[in-house]
Amino acid sequence: MLASEIIKRPIITEKSMLLVEKENKYTFSVDKRANKVQIANAIEELFKVKVVKVNTMNVTPKKKRVGQHQGFKPQMTKAIVTLAEGSKIEIFSA
Repeated sequence: MLASEIIKRPIITEKSMLLVEKENKYTFSVDKRANKVQIANAIEELFKVKVVKVNTMNVTPKKKRVGQHQGFKPQMTKAIVTLAEGSKIEIFSA
C-alpha cells in the first residue's frame, strides 16, 4: 500500500490537541489493513519526521438515529503516533 492510502485523515478534537501540546502525540484515522510498522513508515514518508511509537485501536461503529431512520457510523482504526523530541507536524498547528 502507498503511504497516502494508509493515512486517511488527521483526527482533530480537543483531546487529540491536548496530546499534541503535552506529549507530542498525533492522532490519525488509518486503513484497517495497515499494521504499526506500515503506519510508522507512512508518517515518516509523508511528513518527514521521526516516529518513536505507534498505538492503534479499532473504533466500533456507534448506532445513530435521525427521525425514524437508523443506522451505524462507520468502523475505523485510529492510530496515535508519538514523535521524537523536536519533531512536529505542521498541519496540527494551524
